[in-house]
Amino acid sequence: MESITLGKSGLKVSRPAFGALPIQRVSVDAAVAILRRAADNGITYFDTARLYSDSEKKLGIAFAGVRKNLIISSKTMSDTKEGIQADLKITLAGLQTDYLDLYQFHNPKTVPMPGDGTERYETLAALKKSGVIRALGITSHSLQNARLALESGLYDTLQFPFSLLATEEEEALAASARACQVGFIAMKALAGGLIDNIPAAVAYIGHFDNVVPIWGVQSIKELDDFLNLSKNPPVWDASVAGQIEALKKTLGAHFCRGCGYCLPCPQDIDIPFIARMDRLIRRAPWRTYATDAWIEKMSLAASCINCGACASRCPYQLNTPELVAFNVADYKTFMAEQNIALPF
Repeated sequence: MESITLGKSGLKVSRPAFGALPIQRVSVDAAVAILRRAADNGITYFDTARLYSDSEKKLGIAFAGVRKNLIISSKTMSDTKEGIQADLKITLAGLQTDYLDLYQFHNPKTVPMPGDGTERYETLAALKKSGVIRALGITSHSLQNARLALESGLYDTLQFPFSLLATEEEEALAASARACQVGFIAMKALAGGLIDNIPAAVAYIGHFDNVVPIWGVQSIKELDDFLNLSKNPPVWDASVAGQIEALKKTLGAHFCRGCGYCLPCPQDIDIPFIARMDRLIRRAPWRTYATDAWIEKMSLAASCINCGACASRCPYQLNTPELVAFNVADYKTFMAEQNIALPF
């Protein structure tokens, strides 16, 4: 299994790595079997988050007794010192460990900085100094925030959406991470499940030797596909490049990265989430999105007036009203299949 070092963090990790968001959808026994198979076959880096319901607990059960051989990262969405400390306490207990290799701010609206009045950065810096966390990172869906994080010199790693649908600006971001000696972790390397040409996706990521993809896995078959490709890496050549260009033309218009530049919406529609709902209900526990609160959000999304304000602000030139309409219709179909009646 290929391994690389995540920039100045010094953390040596497998490439590929394991994204533990999808294992929320499977039983504890199934998750443990998948995780142990991954570790037994050379994957050493596992990425989870406090937000991912029972994902941390499943990793803790799977890796009790062998944790020292692995690199484990998690994330906090809290924006207060007290909240971060509380999140970390729950995370460590779930993972059955007394330290984290990497702790990341989970897609914050603003990049935590020393002296910004929130104490967010100072809290993680103190945890790093104490040895409770070994490296400090940030995840983001925003190019602006990602660039700011790199330029600050404060972060060991950056996790960002990066796949064969990446733009020239996103490819430049990966190059900047290398120059800044910041580990670059690719989330959504299959564009949240939009990409089904796995060999092309693997070949593309492999073309960037400083990028570590965290492949989201929820079955033994999915895992074995990635393991086989890691043993027999697809060659980057003109044929693969042609396939990727074709996929960009057909899929690029459907890939919302969740950056939020489309907001605010005059109808208060949560566009960054709604435009990805078809993937959320199929890659995370769907019941999360069947609550009264989410049904109300989707009902509101159905009231889109097609004003075009969101599309005019999208840096990826997506037809966001069309994406919203598609996802509302798909949500209604999916919930009908679960025998859940909707009021719209």
